[in-house]
Amino acid sequence: MLDSRHQVWLNVLLLSAMMETVFGEGCFSSQELPNRLSLQSTKLDLSRCDITRLEPSTLRTYLSLQILDLSYNALEEWDFSMFQFHNVLQKLDISHNKLRTVNCSGLQYIRGITHLNMSYNPFETLFLCKEFATLTKLRYLGLSATKIDHNDFMNIKHQKLDTVFLGLEDLQQYEAGSLQLLNTEKLHVVLPKTLTYSALLLYDDLNITTTLEISNVLCEEACYDTIRHISYVIQKSKVSKLIFSNITVSWPEMATILQIAWRSTVEYLSIYRFTLVRLFSYEPINFSKGSVKVLEFENVIPQVFLHSSRKHPVTIFSEMFVENLTISNAEITHLPCPPWPSIFRSLVLTNNKITDEIFVACATLASVQFLSLQNNILERLSYITSMTSTMPSLTHLDISGNRLYCDFNARCEWSQSLLVLNISRNKITDSVFNCLPTNLEVLDLSSNQLSSVHKEIDHLKSLKELYLSSNQLSHIPDCGYISKSLIYLNIEENLIHSPSKEQLINCQNVKEIIAGNNKYQCNCELRSFISTAEILQENLIGWPQSFTCEYPEELRGVKLKDFNPSEISCNIFILIGLIVGSLVLLLIVMFFLCKHFDLPWYVRMIFEWLRRKYKVKNSYREEAMTGKRFHAFVSYSQEDGEWVKNLLIPNLEKNDNSIRICQHERHFIPGKSIVENIIACIEKSFKSIFVLSPNFIQSEWCHYELYFAQHSLFGKNSDNLILILLEPIPQYLIPNKYSKLKAIMKHRTYMEWPKEKGTILCLQRNQWICVIEGREFPPTGSGPADLQCFSTAPASP
Repeated sequence: MLDSRHQVWLNVLLLSAMMETVFGEGCFSSQELPNRLSLQSTKLDLSRCDITRLEPSTLRTYLSLQILDLSYNALEEWDFSMFQFHNVLQKLDISHNKLRTVNCSGLQYIRGITHLNMSYNPFETLFLCKEFATLTKLRYLGLSATKIDHNDFMNIKHQKLDTVFLGLEDLQQYEAGSLQLLNTEKLHVVLPKTLTYSALLLYDDLNITTTLEISNVLCEEACYDTIRHISYVIQKSKVSKLIFSNITVSWPEMATILQIAWRSTVEYLSIYRFTLVRLFSYEPINFSKGSVKVLEFENVIPQVFLHSSRKHPVTIFSEMFVENLTISNAEITHLPCPPWPSIFRSLVLTNNKITDEIFVACATLASVQFLSLQNNILERLSYITSMTSTMPSLTHLDISGNRLYCDFNARCEWSQSLLVLNISRNKITDSVFNCLPTNLEVLDLSSNQLSSVHKEIDHLKSLKELYLSSNQLSHIPDCGYISKSLIYLNIEENLIHSPSKEQLINCQNVKEIIAGNNKYQCNCELRSFISTAEILQENLIGWPQSFTCEYPEELRGVKLKDFNPSEISCNIFILIGLIVGSLVLLLIVMFFLCKHFDLPWYVRMIFEWLRRKYKVKNSYREEAMTGKRFHAFVSYSQEDGEWVKNLLIPNLEKNDNSIRICQHERHFIPGKSIVENIIACIEKSFKSIFVLSPNFIQSEWCHYELYFAQHSLFGKNSDNLILILLEPIPQYLIPNKYSKLKAIMKHRTYMEWPKEKGTILCLQRNQWICVIEGREFPPTGSGPADLQCFSTAPASP
């Protein structure tokens, strides 16, 4: 048996095989189907995919499917039995296909369906078979046909529907009275192209529903008969809500519709997608008595702009006695002040080209409570404030999406009744806080150019909601300035980068704060804010998902909740203590080294050696060998000079110049520093002889010579040191700074000068020999037991 994963893929492949290779807008490829189709899918959009056939078994696996959209495809057959296992399906759209027949036998499986759209298929009849009577929960039904008979709606006459849509552009035959069987609250009829059937349909619409929408009234030329039929329907029906959509008429014809509607039962009249053609002139209408309370003109497409009448045709709207007027997306530039006190309560003039001159000094709009001038070309806020000052009932003003700016010294005369003000998406700056109505409860300043919230806002004592998103605020506003009744604050998408703990605490009484999607800089200064936000997270809407780091770059996208810098890096006192402690420890170590190892002395010595060493660092060993002038350099204390001059050197040199000894008294060059002379003599000698005694360890220059000799150019690769212990040196007498001497005496063999009289150490060309009272002992060590000799002499130069 196949597991669930393989079954899903099998169905995906099956469904993909049924689709054409061309996918339209909103469709998705077979590679995306596994993500869109799962066993738990509740919604599936397969519209515009050029599907020609759908097998009944295709969707059998997806038992949770509630919404299926197959509109705008190429289906030619349909069988409701494919939903045998889909008893939770609620919405099905198979409109705009090529269906000619429908198999209704499977409708019993989807009795819970509420929305079924089968319109815009080339059905000859409506195919409302007897199984439709089982769809007791159906609320929306969309149908199309070329022929309608009296019995077509018989199977649904007992069902109470919310909306029935009839797309009847291609209707060729209609039996009068057929629509009378429908039981629906709203009927939307797209009129056929044939005028005869349009009239019959309109007459049948009279008492079917309280909401009627008529579409496709197209009168490029004069259409007196159509307007007459529509007027008759309006006069005789009991429709309370009448909608015209996709209507093309001249203004006199539209004025006729308005005048008839004013004397009917219609309370809500909406004109949507109105194309104005042929003639645009002022048509006087008596609006003194009428039932219309709401009038809407939306998406007006004017194809004529000139008028020959003395009054502008738009003046007719100012003369209307209607409570709610909407003129949206109609390209009007002005609406005159009503010539007499109007009953307007709501004026919606959005998405037009209205300027600052609207309702200047207009005293006849005393009843207006809601005014929307959204998305126009208003500029000066002071003009708007002056306009509202003559509207004593105005409570809600929407002037968003304009070009408004606030003059710094402008006089602001707002209506005292204003409670809700929307000035979002303008060019408002900080000076606006000097020009706000006192009694505001809701203020929207989103998407402007505010950089801070001034203290002047404290005069808004009743403010409950404040919207400041998408501005240039760098910190959270001080809620101490804002009304104590504030319950909602929106400051998201600003430039807030380092808010403080105090700023958030000041706003802790605000029940909802939206402060996400800001430019938070995750550093130590933010730690207190984060800890406070964790405490007040019930007030912070969107915490922690929308609170992320923006800077530094390496932390971008990290949630503030997950930002946890170390205590040392953020606490200045700990950091100072650590630095001071390290310095103290370093000083203690330095003191210890200076006291026990004479560190300054080593530093000076290393400096002098390096300074000299780098002068010859690029010389090769062969070049250095050619510069040798002496067989040995003698290092000794000045107190042991008599022994060196009278015994050591005479017995080594023997006055024949066969062995040359370098002595500082004879070979140091005047004018050079002592260190330079020491290093030069050591480097010009094959060997270095050190005469050790208690006096030697007391001489600082002797120790310099020992150090430089060991670290000379060949110090690491040759045995160039010869030690003669002239007098015994107890280890405790050797200072700690002479650690090198201790190491050398510990690891190298040295000669002890005998106490017996006449004992002399001699150097003969290629070897060392010991001479005691004139008797020579060879270097094999065959002399007296307490005497040691070493054959370490270099080759003769």
